[in-house]
Amino acid sequence: MTDDPVNLDARRSTESRMATDIRRHSLKDFEADQYELRRRQEELEAQLLAEPAANWQEAAMKAQYLIRRYSETFEAQDARRQKLIQRALGDLARLIEAEAPNP
Repeated sequence: MTDDPVNLDARRSTESRMATDIRRHSLKDFEADQYELRRRQEELEAQLLAEPAANWQEAAMKAQYLIRRYSETFEAQDARRQKLIQRALGDLARLIEAEAPNP
């Protein structure tokens, strides 16, 4: 028995190696995308924390963000809660739109 690692790629068919390479690259792309998403979320949250909302529309937009983040949690996956989340987000969007200044 040796301590040398076995190169499994050399034992795979060309088709299998290509599939493995695709999975490896897909995983790297996925991880890079997840890292970028986390970085952007942290940046947005830092901006949201920087100062209090200047008006109710800004407060509503902060609430929308928090509701969307909550909707991604396991606890919020219940169908009834998803319906409540969608209704609340719809209400906030409608109220924001109704109060937006017309150019």
